[in-house]
Amino acid sequence: MSLRMRAYYYAVLGALGALIGWRISDTFGFMRGVDVYVSDLVLGGIIGLCLGGLIGASEGLLAQSWYRALRAGALAGGIGLLAGALGLPIGEFVFQITGGEFLGRALGWALFGLLIGLSEGVTGGTQMWKGAVGGVIGGFIGGALLFVLQSALGVTAFGKMLGLIILGSAVGAFIALIVILLSRAWIEIASGKLKGTEFILDKYLHEHGPAAIIGSNDFKADIALPDPGIAPQHARLKGAGTHFVIEDMSIGKGTFVNDRKVETARLTNNALIRLGNTVLVYHERR
Repeated sequence: MSLRMRAYYYAVLGALGALIGWRISDTFGFMRGVDVYVSDLVLGGIIGLCLGGLIGASEGLLAQSWYRALRAGALAGGIGLLAGALGLPIGEFVFQITGGEFLGRALGWALFGLLIGLSEGVTGGTQMWKGAVGGVIGGFIGGALLFVLQSALGVTAFGKMLGLIILGSAVGAFIALIVILLSRAWIEIASGKLKGTEFILDKYLHEHGPAAIIGSNDFKADIALPDPGIAPQHARLKGAGTHFVIEDMSIGKGTFVNDRKVETARLTNNALIRLGNTVLVYHERR
């Protein structure tokens, strides 16, 4: 997905995840007649599972990779399950000890958003702290709006549903917005089946961190491109702290930077990379 559309998709998926989570809990009666903390544990876990799973899977689906969608969705969903099951009861505790006031509810949901935001950093290309910051902001704003809605409408099924949808949307949107605003490097696909798709590279920028492999094999590449002219593991992007270096791994097929065949090259902003029949544009922000 493009960076410009990321916030929109995450907002929609966040709202949908919260709606599905609320609907499952309400349909099976998980929230009726039980201790409030047990209720929040179940509701938080279900919402976290749905929210994390949908956001995680979206990256793979938009890259037309079912394997990547299932893998990222399962991982992010599992993290979201634990995050929600932990975050919502703690949030309720914060709400109770502050006397059930506006700030307590907002802070409680901010904690929930923080833990959900961590899952985006695990499955996406950004650093975990950026997803966490976005989750905190989205959770605080969404929790505040939820409190206002429940104060105006009362604690009704409709009010809770509407509030959770707004909350999920806010968490998803702000995770994406913070990631976009703070992104330092990304690759844009300029031609081919995935034209317009952008992959954030921040997680790989650290000099001693992992490298990002570009190739055509979903199982072997971090950025998989559906192009028969691209080797399963075609090129490697290695972070050097402030920039990336690209290394050819294709064994005969070739990696080209600004129309020059290279074995190793330092990438600069707006550099054109050609692998097979696919052109990529490297972007960096100082």
